[in-house]
Amino acid sequence: MELYHGRPENEDGRLEKEIRVYDLLDELGMDYYRTDHEAADNMEACNEIDAVLGTVICKNLFLCTANKKKFYLLMMPGDKPFKTKLLSKQIPTSRLSFASPEFMKEYLDIEPGSVSIMGLMNDKENHVQLVIDREVLADEHLGCHPCINTSSLKLNTKEVLEKFLPAVHHEALLVDLPWVVDE
Repeated sequence: MELYHGRPENEDGRLEKEIRVYDLLDELGMDYYRTDHEAADNMEACNEIDAVLGTVICKNLFLCTANKKKFYLLMMPGDKPFKTKLLSKQIPTSRLSFASPEFMKEYLDIEPGSVSIMGLMNDKENHVQLVIDREVLADEHLGCHPCINTSSLKLNTKEVLEKFLPAVHHEALLVDLPWVVDE
């Protein structure tokens, strides 16, 4: 794996939704780095990519309420344990579960294993609420996929909050998830 500054020079064979991510980042004047790799659909695969990017790829979970009326994209540190009841108390909402791949495709235009904050650019009607564990914001950079899990991006956290989110008409709800989870 190599680290590249900006979009790929050759876009042949890349999906349109990936190219749309680069188009938006360039339009917004955001600085970013990219690496291409085999499909990375779990946090273990992302650990190798983290080393190349020089930052950590966030764990991104696509969640919904039991009645499937509210949807959430949760960004949190990859190695932090997750308990739905602890998040539900902070939002506040009814107990959460993982949303189906059908809703992920419909609202974010992404497949399981490719969940990313970049998918919010496809959520034109704001069906999905972004939720970020404050710990993610402590780092200068964050890592994510460009709506496809065969590439990864290193983005400036401040630019994501101040440029990307306003451009895609989403706001982040901040939470503090614990490292130690009592059963």
